Amino acid sequence: MQYRTSFWLLSIGQFFIPFSVFAGLYFLFDRFGQIKGWNFSEVALCFAVIHMAFSLSECFARGFDSFSALVIKGDFDRVLVRPRSTFVQVLGSKFEFTRVGRMLQSVLVLILALSGLSIEWSLIKVITLLLMITSGVFIFTGIYMLAATMCFWTVQGLEVANIFTDGGREMAQYPLNIYQKWVARFFTYVIPFGTVNYIPLQFILGKTNGNDLMYMLIPVLGSLFILPCFFVWQFGVRHYRSTGS
Repeated sequence: MQYRTSFWLLSIGQFFIPFSVFAGLYFLFDRFGQIKGWNFSEVALCFAVIHMAFSLSECFARGFDSFSALVIKGDFDRVLVRPRSTFVQVLGSKFEFTRVGRMLQSVLVLILALSGLSIEWSLIKVITLLLMITSGVFIFTGIYMLAATMCFWTVQGLEVANIFTDGGREMAQYPLNIYQKWVARFFTYVIPFGTVNYIPLQFILGKTNGNDLMYMLIPVLGSLFILPCFFVWQFGVRHYRSTGS
């Protein structure tokens, strides 16, 4: 809050950036009515969940997204000699609280979506919704970690990682069954965005039959994506060679 005007202007900007994307979503359904059986409110709920998860990961995992600067300047050498985990230090190296604007917009979309849906709420469904958001945070953070790990060999961050962060966000704001099967499978079994929106979303909307507890635990399985990402990060740390900066 040292530069408060800048903070609030950036926060307002972060509010309106995804608003234009949501406007596109609104006009799409205003023109076509539905997409493969999904109406506007249902997709808006999907939109709100994934953008909420993305804004939280951008806020608290920004250190990994800007990790290449630590490597280029040689500052990661100092991180290695401190008596704390490199994961914790890099995670806490940078927070982007201006993402509160994007978060606020996602909350408003969530309220709008829920007001247009007749969901029979239960404790399990409420927990499932919270776990969906949490799982999304873990998945986006894991992708940031993988992109940061590449900097140990490439020094500069690779823009290709944006395919799975920004691109993943844009793709996952719609139910996965509107895409080709190979795309849906990739983003369910490799990068598990399907455990954040599509599968548990059907349960919340009452489109599935089966064990409620199983659907509640599906986002938890998606959260496990961060574990291999952490092991890859540890592998990169062990093979780090200073840039000599």
